[in-house]
Amino acid sequence: MADFREIPTPTYDHDIRQLVRYYEKALQDIRLELERIDLTKMQRANVLATQKEITLILAELDESVGAWITTFIPRAAEDGVVRSIIALGVVETIDEARKIVSFNRFNRELIKTAVADTQNDLLQVSQNIDRKVRNAIREATAESIRSNLTRGNNTTTPIVRDIIADMRKRLGDAVNTGIIDAAGRRWNPKVYAEMVVRTKMAHTQRESAINEALGRDANYGVISSHGAKDACRGWEGKVVKLTPDAEGDFPYVGTLPRREIFH
Repeated sequence: MADFREIPTPTYDHDIRQLVRYYEKALQDIRLELERIDLTKMQRANVLATQKEITLILAELDESVGAWITTFIPRAAEDGVVRSIIALGVVETIDEARKIVSFNRFNRELIKTAVADTQNDLLQVSQNIDRKVRNAIREATAESIRSNLTRGNNTTTPIVRDIIADMRKRLGDAVNTGIIDAAGRRWNPKVYAEMVVRTKMAHTQRESAINEALGRDANYGVISSHGAKDACRGWEGKVVKLTPDAEGDFPYVGTLPRREIFH
């Protein structure tokens, strides 16, 4: 087994913050559009105009997010390759490693899959926002019509003000809750997007490092040591197989408990 040289794990906080800003801007723009709606007497033309503006906002969001993904997911893969090259002693420095980085067949496929999966996951966020906002507008329109039919156009009574406040709240909730995951947890869109890309980039970096190592006939790896306080601490510094067919009584990286490692 080659001598293992550990380098700091790359972090993507600055890059992910850029992605989060896309969502913050889009959500704020949608809120402003919803606040412009006259809930006391909702006109079809105005409602359609609002929906059109929201569609344009979400389309711009999807375009910005798509460009971000195609830039930074491959960068995470490159970081994984760099880590393998240095760990195996091929070169001494990160700069030297970056000069010789190339993606083998497995990593090219990994990147394609990671980009497609991330785009699909984040597209669901904007689709959920669009669907929830449309439903909220539809409900608000119906509520406005019922209120005007039963109470006339006098919108100064406390009851009508309460109705309007409730309609505003429902419109706001439609923006804030973008997606519900498989466990039934409700996620704010920007928080969910951050979680998705952070997880995907870490996975891409890890898998590309493994693919590069296997391509260089290195069948073993070492779990990094970073002073973990959680269950990861039990695995730090441990030797693992990168392929289940490798010799030796070492655990295979693909079967490590996810609650204890790479979470």
